[in-house]
Parts: sequence; C-alpha cells; structure tokens
Amino acid sequence: MRSKVELFAAIRRDARIEGLSIRELAAKHRVHRRTVRQALASAIPPPRKMPSRTSPRLSPFRTAIDEMLRADLDAPKKQRHTARRILARLVDEHGAGDLSYSTVRDYVRKRRPEIAAEAGKPLEEGFVPQTHTPAAEAEVDFHDLWVILRGVKTKTALFTMRLSFSGRAAHRASLSQGQEAFLESHVYVFDRLGGAPTEQIRYDNLKPAVSRVLFGRTRVETQRWVAFRSTYGFEAFYCQPGHEGSHEKGGVEGEGGRFRRNHCVPMPRVDSIAELNALLEAWDDADDARRIGNRAMSVGQDWAIERPLLRPLPDEPFDTTLTLTPRVDRYAQIMVRCCQYSVPARFIGHRVRVKLSSTTVRVFDRDMLVAQHERAVGKGVQVLELDHYLEILLRKPGALPGATALVQARAAGVFTSEHEAFWAAARKQLGDSAGTRALIEVLLQHRHLDRAAVLAGITAALSIGSTSSDVVAVEA
Repeated sequence: MRSKVELFAAIRRDARIEGLSIRELAAKHRVHRRTVRQALASAIPPPRKMPSRTSPRLSPFRTAIDEMLRADLDAPKKQRHTARRILARLVDEHGAGDLSYSTVRDYVRKRRPEIAAEAGKPLEEGFVPQTHTPAAEAEVDFHDLWVILRGVKTKTALFTMRLSFSGRAAHRASLSQGQEAFLESHVYVFDRLGGAPTEQIRYDNLKPAVSRVLFGRTRVETQRWVAFRSTYGFEAFYCQPGHEGSHEKGGVEGEGGRFRRNHCVPMPRVDSIAELNALLEAWDDADDARRIGNRAMSVGQDWAIERPLLRPLPDEPFDTTLTLTPRVDRYAQIMVRCCQYSVPARFIGHRVRVKLSSTTVRVFDRDMLVAQHERAVGKGVQVLELDHYLEILLRKPGALPGATALVQARAAGVFTSEHEAFWAAARKQLGDSAGTRALIEVLLQHRHLDRAAVLAGITAALSIGSTSSDVVAVEA
C-alpha cells in the first residue's frame, strides 16, 4: 500500500507527463477529485485533521476537577492529586459512577499544565550547562550504603567527593554521619586526590558543617568546621534546602547512584569497615578508565591534568577526632553516642577524656591511654572488656558466671577453652568462690605476660593437677 506522499507524486507525474484531467486522474488513482486538487496544489499532503472528541459524561464534573488541580498548586509535591485519586473523590463526593479512569486521566493531563500556566507558574524548570575550571571546585554528599557486615545487614554512610572538572570521585564508608566521620573522610579523600580544591566545595546543609540555616545563602557554621576549612584553604557553597537545591550539586548526586549500582550490587560482604574501604578504594581506581557522557578523554586522563593544580595539603594534618569528657558510672562504663564502653574499674566516678573517631573509641586519663574499643554499630550497644572488671570480680567472684563482659569475651575468643578448663578444675578443687578467684588471678597475669605463655602455663598446671595461679605464672 502506497503512502500518501507516493500517491501525490504519482498524480502529479501523470498530470505532468500524460496531461490527464482532474476527473481522469481521480478515476485512474481511485481517489476523490478533492484529493487530486490537493496533490496538484502541493507535493506535501496536508496534515490530518484530528477529530475533536467531547466527553459529555465528564462535563458536569469539570469544575470540580479544576478546583482539585488548583488546590494542588500549593500542596506538597507528594501530596497532590493523581488522576486515580481524583476519580475516587468524584465517585465518593459527586456520585460520578459512570466515569472511566481513562477519561479522567486524559482531562487531567491536559488541564494540569493549563491551570499552572494560568497561575503564572513555570511548566518546566530550565538549567544552564556549566564549564568548570580544573581543580577549582568539588561536590560532597553522603549516601546510604547497605552491606553485609559480619553476616548482618548493616547501613553505612558512604561519603562521596567528586571533582567537578574531571569527574574523579573518592568514596569512604563509616558507621555514622557525625562530625568526626565527616572531617575524617575529608582528610582521607584529600590524600587520595592529591590535594584540595582551590576555590569551593558544594554541600547540602549537613549538621556537621551547618548549625543553623538563615535567609538565602547565609549559614551559621560550626566552629570546628570553620577551623577545618581554614586549615585546608577552601570555601563552602551551601545548596538550597530540599529538592530545590539538589540540582546545584547534581554531579555528586548522580555519582552516588552510579557507584552503588555498578559496584555494590549485590551487597558487599565484609568483616570490617576497613575491609569495605579497601574495596571502595580499588573500585575508585578502576573507574579511572571510564568516560563520562560524550567526553573524549577518560576520567583518569582528565584527573591527570587536574591533580597538579589542586591546592597542596597542610604540613600538619587537622585533628579530626571528637573530644568528649564523660563520667564513668558505677558499672565502669562510659556513654558515647548512645553506646556504652567499659573502662578500668579504678576510674569509677571519675571523668575521662575520650577521642572519638569514625572507627575507634580511645579513652585517656590525662595523657595516658587506658582503654580502646572498636566503635559499636547501632544504638544501645554495650562493648565491654573482661579485663576492666577483674578487680571488682576479685571481691565479687559470684558475679563472673553471668557477666556480660564474660559473654563478649567468649564470643570474641578471648576467653578460651584453656580458661574454661582451668575454671572448672579450680571450682572442683577449691569451691565456686575460691576457684573463681583463682581464675581471676590467672586472668590478671595477661596484663604483664604474653598471652600464649599464660595459656601454656595453664595447660602445664592442669597436667600436674594444680589450680594455683602461682604455678601458672612459674610455668608461663
């Protein structure tokens, strides 16, 4: 079957070569004479006229639909009427039982932009392409990253910094988005990229940096963040709050999604955050070979141009740890970010100084390190070390069997089968109280003797039927 353009060409050719009349052309090509006249007038067929369809059943409800759409002009984006919701309201409130969904949908699709235009609201927001100077700007954001951490599905915070010129990005995962993780991730990324941007970095209004959002672009920044920026010599550009400001750092917004889709599906399985960050570093290096959009050069090639132009890093790095001064409670614990950590019992009732990083909790008495823990995952978690309670347990040996610190020591492999065997033998020979004290005296030897030597001493003492801590010390 010929197209209408081909039909018009045939009619015009017969009229030109054979000199046929309009009647003869209509008869030959089996078309109306009106079509022949159109073909002779122009080789381009006239556009097809679309019939104007009316919806008589919808007519009584058009005013009600328009009112709903006008109400949407001031409603939150996710609480506006859909065509299905409008149909449901028409049925419930106006008895419109004969209307079909497609009729309402087509009318809403046509009227919504018309009503927005009548109200003076732009139909589509426009954007302007940008050209970035090498090493001048970067963008930063946090993204949620789910991993299998020690067999448990865990949400981590994926810090992402993306250089605006080359598109080179660096990622680092942590267990929180606190200020210590925020600053520590900056230091790590600056080291990875080889310097800091010379002008500005774009941010959301993150709590580690911004304590209060004022009118326009004015922000009240946290003091440590101001000191950090001054140390590394860059300015901060804060985007508009909410969805309206997301396009102002669209590069890092898209980078977070791209990176997770390409490298974190399925969810990475790791035993520690350090192992996860090693994977992220390797994936960042692998992305140097990719090209962004229609660029002629790869990310790595553009980064090679940009890297020498970055601002050199300061000689003395900024201390990113957060300093806290909690008081030790009567359970020899301190509360740090909704989690409890043990300290030696001799500090009960005292204030200690805590240096909190994204991965560790270090406890100091003045300048002496007295305890160190891996940072807990979640809230309300207790991280207890059995050694911190030994002095208390010497006075209260009956508290050892149900001690939370003992449960955690067993789970971590610190309290071994050798300890269990010695405890059982000591209780059998000396009784529960005296036998437990004998075990605690052995555990105290771990403070000044090598762990393997103490375990060997326990084995040797048991082989000769002794449950004396002195014998264990001699054999160790």
